[in-house]
Amino acid sequence: MELHEVVGSSRIVHESDLPNLSYLRAVVNETLRLHPSAPLLPPHRSMDACEIDGYHIPMGTNVYINAWTIQRDPSLWENPLDFEPERFLGSPMMDSIPGQHMELIPFGGGRRSCPGWRLGLLITQIVLANILHAFSWEIPIGTSVSLDEKFGIAVSMLKPLYISPLLKLDSNVLIDAQKTLSDLVEIT
Repeated sequence: MELHEVVGSSRIVHESDLPNLSYLRAVVNETLRLHPSAPLLPPHRSMDACEIDGYHIPMGTNVYINAWTIQRDPSLWENPLDFEPERFLGSPMMDSIPGQHMELIPFGGGRRSCPGWRLGLLITQIVLANILHAFSWEIPIGTSVSLDEKFGIAVSMLKPLYISPLLKLDSNVLIDAQKTLSDLVEIT
């Protein structure tokens, strides 16, 4: 609904539309909270001995941060296992720089956050917006959806997701978008 109201049906979603797509941005944030691509952030070594929350950390200790656990912590999140994008609407975490709010750290935090977080977030938002705007999605008959995850250095779905796209926009809209993209690539 939000996509249709903001963008209409005569064009694809542009980067300039994103500030007006609050619910879409909240969905992306909630997805990154519940399903971070890297559950353990890269290790950091303590330069000095310190104490954190009553724990003594000796100098030279490798410290691993478990983003997956922090982002599902019931002391930080109400209904932490539920997918509730609305929790981000009106929240200071909605558009904040990663690491300002340590309960949401899909890109790390502070000085050690991912240097490409802005690009990663922008691409995720624009691609999701366009595939939701341009297509309806159906689960093929006899197919079930499993959201079980396979853990490793990165998290992926345990079983493949099979869905079928149905074009919602006029095909000329997509042809025009493809031509515009081709023209941009030729310029660079």
